Amino acid sequence: MTGQLQSVLHPAGPDAVIISQFAWVMFGAGALIFIGVMVLLALGVKRAPREVRPLRWIAGAGIVFPLVVLSALLAWSTWRSAQLTPQSSKASLVISVTAKMWWWEVRYHDPKTGREIISANEIRIPAGRDVYVALTATDVIHSLWVPALAGKRDMVPGRMTGLTLRADKPGVYRGQCAEYCGAQHARMALHVVAETPAAFDTWLARERQDAAPPTGAFLERGRQAFIGQRCAACHTIRGVAGDARLGPDLTHVGSRLHIVAGTLRNHRGTLAGWIADPQSIKPGARMPAANDIDGETLRALAAYLEHLK
Repeated sequence: MTGQLQSVLHPAGPDAVIISQFAWVMFGAGALIFIGVMVLLALGVKRAPREVRPLRWIAGAGIVFPLVVLSALLAWSTWRSAQLTPQSSKASLVISVTAKMWWWEVRYHDPKTGREIISANEIRIPAGRDVYVALTATDVIHSLWVPALAGKRDMVPGRMTGLTLRADKPGVYRGQCAEYCGAQHARMALHVVAETPAAFDTWLARERQDAAPPTGAFLERGRQAFIGQRCAACHTIRGVAGDARLGPDLTHVGSRLHIVAGTLRNHRGTLAGWIADPQSIKPGARMPAANDIDGETLRALAAYLEHLK
């Protein structure tokens, strides 16, 4: 599965293609106008002074030219904008995303059980299908923007907005909070993982299950550390502890590509580093450091979390 650049100039969905065309047309028109102005400037410097007719230049360059160019751009952009995907929650798959300082809670409605499947900082979608993402926030205004797939949409506390995502092919597409939301705004990213429909259905079936039990004494020590360190006060692991929502749901945290809202690749070492001292990685994050845990127990806890796939 390939990762894509976080760039509006590398579209991977139908809406992103239209937005990319807007960008290229604006760049191209701006470049041509700049070249024209520079040519006139060069002619003015090289040629000998002569009388000019101000009214002709005002009428031509100041009125007629902008009117023709801007009217053409307006007509073209209006026609192209009408081809953007309508925002409708009637799509076959609806995902709810709630922005928090500074991470994303992601909820899927399970059509088989009727329950909600909760994840964090990663949106999984089937490639080639429209997916409606219902958006809201709990604290301040955030904004979801996945440039390769769609435009951005603000997320306002107390209000529900929506955005349609569609990936033409499987891949990993990086997104970002696009509205300044505090000290760690720059480290509030997420990834949209587009999979084949069959792979997505397999993943969703695995996500609806409770956490896998430990296999061996070392992982059991990690599970006990999760309980003993009172991690369940903020985090949920279904089948193990709690129903807390202050922090991300960790039931299947080991299957995610990244942790800390897209900041670190997900593996045992980064999990241990984050648990030991989150403030050194993301200052201001609302997770305390595990100051009273010994090294071997820390490694067991990180291994247990990595095991939760």
